[in-house]
Amino acid sequence: MENTNIDRETLRELADEGNETALDRLADLADAAGHLEELSELLDEGSMHAGSLLTRRAAAAGDLRELQRISDAGSRLEQLLRASADESRD
Repeated sequence: MENTNIDRETLRELADEGNETALDRLADLADAAGHLEELSELLDEGSMHAGSLLTRRAAAAGDLRELQRISDAGSRLEQLLRASADESRD
């Protein structure tokens, strides 16, 4: 398989269209660059991978407030997903 260099703009477009792999790749790039704000935004968009990366960083730093924020975001995401699933069944 050929190693293809995909730019951030293309990844963003794919993520906006619902491609979770592109969203995960954006999270990896943000993590590698140390862009915590971008990781937080990706978590808010529903990226569980971004949440995992942020959790790892917060745990390593002993940042309990950030761990709580990440937990709260995950709980909200779960509620939204459950509500969406319930609506699609009706």
